[in-house]
Amino acid sequence: MDILYLMILCSVSLAAIFLVVFIVYARKGQFEDDESPAVRILFDNGEIKEKEETGDKDKDDKKIGENNKIEEKSE
Repeated sequence: MDILYLMILCSVSLAAIFLVVFIVYARKGQFEDDESPAVRILFDNGEIKEKEETGDKDKDDKKIGENNKIEEKSE
């Protein structure tokens, strides 16, 4: 009978630890984006990279210069 009390205490303690960890990560935003991983599998790797590369055209026209200042390319 003593082992039963010990097992109940261990299981309740473990459940409390998991609950605290879940609440901490939920507040940090770990579970915010739950749709894009399911949709990401539908795309090929090339399609995702093409969208990322063509997404910011201003970024291609600029380069990081001296002292981390952004300078326009002169072509």
